[in-house]
Order: sequence, then structure tokens, then C-alpha cells
Amino acid sequence: MPFEPFPLDYVIAPQTPSPPDYPFGPMPNEYSQHPFDPEYLRRRQAFLDFVLHSPAPTNLKAAYYELARQAAGGTPHTGIFMAAMDYVDARKDGSDVIQHSLLRLLYQFAQPAHIDKTLLDRARQTTLNFKYWPGEPGIGQRAIDSMCTWTENHYLMFTSAAYLAGQLYPDQAFTNSGLSGQEMMALNRHRLLRWLNLRFFTGFSEWLSHVYYDEDLTALLSLVDFCQDEEICLRATMIVDLLLLEMAVHNFCGVFGSSHGRSYEHTKKWASQECTTDTQKLLFGCGVFTASDNCSAVCFALSPRYHLPQVIYNIAQDRERQELLHRQRMGICLDQASWWGLNFKNLEDGMLLLTLEAYFHPRTVRLFVKMLDTFDWWNNENLAPFNRHRSWLKILSASGLLPSFVRLFQKDLCRTTREEVNLYTYRTPDYMLSSAQDYRKGYGGDQQHLWQATLGPNAVCFTTHPARPFGRTPNYWSGSGVLPTVAQVKNVAVVIYRISRAPALFVHNELVFTHAWFPRDQFNEVIEKDGWIFACHGEGYLALFSQHPYEWRTRPGEDQDREIITKGRDNIWVCEMGRRQVDGEFSEFIQRILQTELFFSGSQVTYHSPSQGWIEFSWKGPLRQDGHAISQKDYPRYASPYVQASFPPEQIEIIHDGHYLRLDWLAGSRKTDSFIEMPNPSV
Repeated sequence: MPFEPFPLDYVIAPQTPSPPDYPFGPMPNEYSQHPFDPEYLRRRQAFLDFVLHSPAPTNLKAAYYELARQAAGGTPHTGIFMAAMDYVDARKDGSDVIQHSLLRLLYQFAQPAHIDKTLLDRARQTTLNFKYWPGEPGIGQRAIDSMCTWTENHYLMFTSAAYLAGQLYPDQAFTNSGLSGQEMMALNRHRLLRWLNLRFFTGFSEWLSHVYYDEDLTALLSLVDFCQDEEICLRATMIVDLLLLEMAVHNFCGVFGSSHGRSYEHTKKWASQECTTDTQKLLFGCGVFTASDNCSAVCFALSPRYHLPQVIYNIAQDRERQELLHRQRMGICLDQASWWGLNFKNLEDGMLLLTLEAYFHPRTVRLFVKMLDTFDWWNNENLAPFNRHRSWLKILSASGLLPSFVRLFQKDLCRTTREEVNLYTYRTPDYMLSSAQDYRKGYGGDQQHLWQATLGPNAVCFTTHPARPFGRTPNYWSGSGVLPTVAQVKNVAVVIYRISRAPALFVHNELVFTHAWFPRDQFNEVIEKDGWIFACHGEGYLALFSQHPYEWRTRPGEDQDREIITKGRDNIWVCEMGRRQVDGEFSEFIQRILQTELFFSGSQVTYHSPSQGWIEFSWKGPLRQDGHAISQKDYPRYASPYVQASFPPEQIEIIHDGHYLRLDWLAGSRKTDSFIEMPNPSV
């Protein structure tokens, strides 16, 4: 089901006063569109200075900033640690995020000279009492919890925390499971290696997520820094490398400006505030320190063992490349699950299948109902919609009719499922355009963000079909009620919507229009003419056209003069990007676009792009350029000037600017010619 990150009740509220020297407001930090310092050690010091002079956020990542404050020589707010442990002890959703901060506390700050002994004792007890797997029995009233343990990032966070907690206390019994630490390690080692294997071979179902890559990196760095198992440590390091490679390739002026497998309203609209911006500024020099919804920057700053390969840093700095075309494939198809060793009748495999959030897929639904029973998930608040229909779900499952029933409503009930995706990104020095090609068109959407044009920190444009005015995802801006089909040829994107009239059991399509986020106040100039909307930012240009007439949102609020609405169930949006160096002055770009031929016929469009020639695309037909069909599927694992790797790969070699990184998964080898200078923290 949909999960919003850090809603109002996901708050860490200390019950004791802050230290006398604790900061009251954040230290101003300037957004850097260009690397603000070439030296990592100085960037790290700038980040720690920022943390030292800024209060921790009030969300689940608060304790990380108190660890950084301690490392920076400040006085940590003990009340934040205590409130965080109260949260974990109550087993609220997101406790696994906090648990990794406690593990870093115990591993890296265990000397009483660093942290008060009472605090360390409490962290030890919380760690021993935690529930690390949904099959653990629980304690008293806490046997029932509403923690999400199964999405791609949570699966990693729970299993890695279980392994590291067991390693820390190998001979002690864990209160909840009754297992010893050694048994916890043995049980979770296999889980971790399966997760890591799938990520190397297939990438992430939560593809390029500027929300959840932050949490993936946090858990992986826990393994890199503290795991004594050389194989796990090495493989975790290699997955960190790949995540940072993807962030470096999709970094435009510090913005992680790509399509995203999971994303939310604020981080899409205001891209300069997305959840990896602190990490990008620390590692690559572009972005802004926010100390708001990020924890991986702290983990990198405190890491004693991870060293960033020089080649990845150089790729992030390759900003003046005139054209970068990057394609990649991520995820698996459920009809190929057995090829990946996944069994639709096995509970362990069910947890991995749920990393794709395949709850009500016809192939997984009977196993999912079994998991609801086995783990007592009927009472998990995240899965509340299923509990309302428990009786008929169990009857249909027992009778064997449930998969057939689900197929009738598959496009609605499988909206959360994230199967294989083919990603296409085109970047120049002045703009970036990124999309998920022809992805699950006509299916209900959840948190998928299928395309985005980026010209600056908040100068972005994208479209969605708003599912409903508000509420859980999908809602007005997060996700889509119905997914479009998207086609991209370099700097041109075509987005076709057909809003279904079919009955739905989960999300009804309350709103029958599509809209674009087009924050005109974030661009230098916006001009409307002959149905086109043109914008420029710096030396980058954007042109957007709607098949049907549009109107600007005029009602006061955040969306005023930033939202473009087009009424009707069906619509086609056409976007073309340009830049001064190629297209001349902004006025010349506009004139050239206005002279193009653009034809619509139902859900089909033919566009004579000034830069790419004849582009033809339709809801059912292939993408064509100048009459030649262009495949939108079966991309390689990676295809770009930096890396070529088949799907699935055995080896991934990254080469740029005279440097290389060679990751050989089968041989268990990570080789590079050089690293950037990284610290070895004394804490």
C-alpha cells in the first residue's frame, strides 16, 4: 500500500531541555549549482560546521544529526536520543531508520568519554528488544505493530540491522526473537546476500528514488563500516558505488532530476530540497545542506571505511559534456520470478516479492494473504485496507478463485507494483530530460514519477494525472491516478494519458484532468503563444504543448501560477528542450518551435521536431523517428559513455577521464585506480 514519508505523527519530540549551547535555528547555507570546493575534507568540514550550528530535524532522522554534532565537537541533545529510542521501543513505522542511528552510536561512539553511559545502556537495551522480522512473536501488546518491513529499502534496513545487532551481541539472547546474536547473524546473512545480489543484477525497483536511495545508502554504510563478514562488506560497498554512480549521472546542478520509482509531492515540486541534496553537496559539491530529511550525508561524513572512487566523482563533475545519453534497465518482471529463484509459495521469498510491493498481483496475492495471516498483518495500519475485506479475501483465497478475481481489477489493484522499467536520460550543460519509457501504461499509479524536465534547482516541469484532491498516495501531486505512456528521443518527450472509466476497488479516478507543474516564478522568462508555453532558465529552454486547451491555476495557494490544468480524460503533452549554444537566442528557439508541424488524432501524435525530425507515437503503436521504429524496452543494465553493461551483468566497469572502477560480482572483486581523499574519523 502507499506509504508517506514522515507525516505529522512521525515526529521525534524530546522531553528534556536542549543543552545550553544548542542552536535555535539553522545556519544559512547557500545552494551550490557548481562545486563549492574541490576538496572532500573541506566539504566534510563545511557539512559538520553546518550541523554543529543547526538544530536536528524533528523527524525520524534527528538522532543522526546528534551523532554528527558529537563528531563535530558539540554537545549532543540527549533528549533527542531518548525520544528516538522511545519511538523504536513503541515499534512505530520507520523505527528501522532510527535503529541504524543507534547501531552507529553503539559501534562508533561506545566509549563513555564520547557519550553518557546511561544513554549507551539504553541504546543497548533498545537494540536487544527490537523486532527485526515480521515473523518474530513480539512482546505483550507490542506483538502487534505497524512497522513496514517489506519494501525494498525497509527490507535492507531491517535485515542489516538484525545482522549488525547480532554481531554486536553474539552471545546474548534477543528479547523478542529469543535467538542469540550468532543465530541472528546466521539467519540474516542469507537474506542480505539475496538482496544484494538482486540489486547488482537487476538494480532497484524503487528506481532512482531521491527519497529511498538516502535510506538505502544509510543501511549499506552500516554494513560497510561495521560488518566483519568480508563478503557482505565488499558487496555492500559495490552497491554503494552503483547508487552513487546513478546519482552522479542524474545530477543536474545538484538536483537528482530523474524519473523516480518512488517520490512525493514536496520533493518533486521543490527539487532543491529533495532527500539526497545534502549527500550530493557533501560528495560532489553541488546542492544544499538542509539537515531536514537526509541521513546518508551524516553516515558518509562519519564513515571510517567507505572511499569514493575517483571515477564516480569525476562523472559527477562532467558538467560541460555537450550531450549525455544514458539508458538503463531496472527491476524484474513477475512472470520471470522463478528465474531469479523466487517461489510464489515461500514466505521468505514472499518478503522479497513484496520489495516490489506486489501485494495484489495475480501471481502473488494468495501468498500475500498467507503472509497477512502468518505475520498478523491484518492489524498493521499500513495494510488497513485489506483488513476491511478480510473475510472475502480468505474465502476467495481458500477456494483458489482469488487470482482470477484480482485479474478483473488488476490495473487498479496492482498500482503499487513496480516491475521492470527502462529509463532514458538526456543531459546537456543547460538542461536534463529523464523518463521511464512506456512504463505500465493504463495501470493505476502510486508513487511513480515518470518524467521530468530540469533546468535549475527548482526550475522543473512534469505532468501527472491527479488521482484525488488529497489523502494517501496517489493523490493530487504524488504519483498518478492512471499512468501515461511516455516516449523520449533525446531532448523531446511525448506523454499520452488515457484516464480509465473502469470500476476500481482501491482508488477511483475522482478527477478527470491532467496537469503540469510549471513554476513560472522559478524561470527567468515564460512566454505563451499559439498553445505553446515557453520558458528559459539560464541558457536552457523548455517548450510545452497540451493537445487540449489549458488554464493556469488562479486560486491562491502554492499552486497558483505554477499549475497548468487540461480538462478531459485523454490528453497528450509534448515537451522539447533547447539551449542557447545549439538553438540560438530564446526568441529564435520559440520561433523555430512555432513553425513546426504538430498533428493529433485521438491518442496519436505526429510532431516534426526542429531538432529530432519526425516523431510519431501513440497509445498502442511504436515510437518512430523519421519513420524508423525505436525500441523502448529491453535496455541494457547500463548504456552510457561511462559504462556499458548487459542485463543482467556479471561485471560492471565504469571508465571516465582516465580513471576506472571494475566491479566483478561473481569473482567478488572491486578494483579501481584511485579514490578521492576520504577521512578516517577517530570517533
